[in-house]
Parts: sequence; C-alpha cells; structure tokens
Amino acid sequence: MSRLGGRFAELRGLGRSAFVPFITAGDPDGETSFEIIKQLPQAGADAIELGMPFSDPMADGPAIQASSTRALNAGMTVNGTLKMVSRFRENDSKTPIVLMGYFNPIHAYGVAEFVSAAKSAGVDGLIVVDLGPEEDEVLRVPANLAGIDIVRLATPTTDDSRLPAVLNGAGGYLYYVSVAGVTGTKAVPEEEVRVAIERIKKSTDLPCAVGFGIRTPEQAAAIAKIADAAIVGSAIVSLIGEADRAGLSKEKIVSQTVGFCRGMADAVRNARN
Repeated sequence: MSRLGGRFAELRGLGRSAFVPFITAGDPDGETSFEIIKQLPQAGADAIELGMPFSDPMADGPAIQASSTRALNAGMTVNGTLKMVSRFRENDSKTPIVLMGYFNPIHAYGVAEFVSAAKSAGVDGLIVVDLGPEEDEVLRVPANLAGIDIVRLATPTTDDSRLPAVLNGAGGYLYYVSVAGVTGTKAVPEEEVRVAIERIKKSTDLPCAVGFGIRTPEQAAAIAKIADAAIVGSAIVSLIGEADRAGLSKEKIVSQTVGFCRGMADAVRNARN
C-alpha cells in the first residue's frame, strides 16, 4: 500500500480526519521552508502538500501567489523542491508528501525525468491544477507506473455528469475545492461542502479532502467532521509572509508557523470527539 493509502487507512481506523498543511517550497527561503516541513509531522501533520513555485500561478489567490514570488526570488526551482523532499525523507519515511503546482515547470523539466526524480526523492502524489482529466495522461501514466498518485480536483461546479471523468484515474485522495474562485479569498460554506462530500462519496472510495478557505481552527474542525482531510494553505503562507515582511528571524518564522499548524492539527484531531 502507498504511503497515502496507508495513512488514510490508519486514520479511518482511528475514526478521525487528516490535517494536511500546504507550504510553498523555498518560502521565504530554502532553509526556512525546509525547517518548517521537517517539523510539521511532530506538529500533527498527517500529510504535507508542498507547492512548486511558479511565476504564473493562475488558480491561486494573492497569498499563495506572493509565496511563489518569495520562493522564486530566493532561488527555489523544481530541482530544489525535489531535493527538499529527498532531504526530508532522510529522517521521515512515513509522512506522505504531495507536490502541488502547474504543468509548465514539469514540461520544461521533462516529464519522464521529473517523474523519475520525484520517485527517487520520495514524492507520493502530484496535484497539477492546470492539467485536467482529459489532458493528464501525459503525466498520469508515467507517474502511476512509478507509484505516484495523481490527485484530482473537484469543485462546486463538478456535477454528476462531470464527476466520473474527474474520478477516472484519480488516486491518493480527491481534493474538493470548497469555494469557486482562487485560493484563500472566501470563507468555507460548510453546509454546501457537507452535501457535496456526501454526493461524491456515493461514487468513489477515495478519501475526500477539503481545501480553499480554511483559516481558523474552528473552520478546520468543522471540515474535519464531514471530510477525510482538512487542507490549510493560504492561512499558513499568509503567516509566513507577514513574519517575513516584519523582518522576524528565521527561527521565529519557523516556530510561529509550526505553532499555528499545531493548533490546526489539534482542532482536526479532536473534531469528532
């Protein structure tokens, strides 16, 4: 069983949801972001989404766009992101890592070369937001052969006629985007999400994770009651950005970010108690 499959099976047995933080590799610099992801499992992260910075992140809101800019300005690259995962794996062989980003950098790297390097580094899944189900065979086939899941996105506009295409070939978990629009710009409509998750689960055994708009422990707990995972991204990278702009030390940025994630993780962990 894959790391992702094993982790969700473990949590299902425990009767709880997963906490999945997102940070952008290299934000605000390579060493600081590595220290953050290194400490996330101890802070309660059940899996980690690691953003591959890109110069034109069209699906992302201002916070994640800014995190990509900071990372790129600090010199982060696709190769640097993969090296970060490999370094993480030196001390953690259990926590799943999913890379999230856009297809252009993967295409520029070379799909076959990227998949091979991702497998060697210890990547478990890929979310490529601008590569739809009808287009992702170019990446999905070699990734699946390497044991890497392609995590698909569903949105409030994914109706019953569209859902089979989204699920066909999906792996790891289904990422349900809780609000229409770009990341981190609206609050989560909890009742609408509950109805959507119930509908989706009639069509798949994949775990259903919910992201976009979760900014507080209370919101994370509410989602954890109805979904298999709560994904928090914009709130975390906003905190990193604010700390960086304030000129805080690298150690302070790490401790504040990890502390924030620990509070989110605790809320998710205790949501169904």
